Amino acid sequence: MTVVLNVVFAVCALMLGVAGIMALIRAERGPTMLNRTLALDVFATVLIGGIALEAAFSRRTDTLPILVALSLVGFVGSVTISRFAAREPVEERRVLTTQEIAREEELRRRREEMESEQ
Repeated sequence: MTVVLNVVFAVCALMLGVAGIMALIRAERGPTMLNRTLALDVFATVLIGGIALEAAFSRRTDTLPILVALSLVGFVGSVTISRFAAREPVEERRVLTTQEIAREEELRRRREEMESEQ
């Protein structure tokens, strides 16, 4: 039975390793910030899976707080990036800074004022 479990753990570790490498390649290639964010979120999930696999292999339960903390960090990071990405113009394909957003809103306000004066 232990030989079978060792093979299962090895196959799982190999699949997690391949998934992690593929996620890092996707993060490096991009092209948009959302692609990179998704790739890093997948990498965080692979990391969590790797820690869970190691915990199962060594029959340890003291890594559970690490898994919970990493899950929360991954979730909060993804939600934060998606919140800012909602303001991403389609033509630029990048997240605007707060200064750029303020500048665009000021230009839009001035255009509206000029149109209302005419």
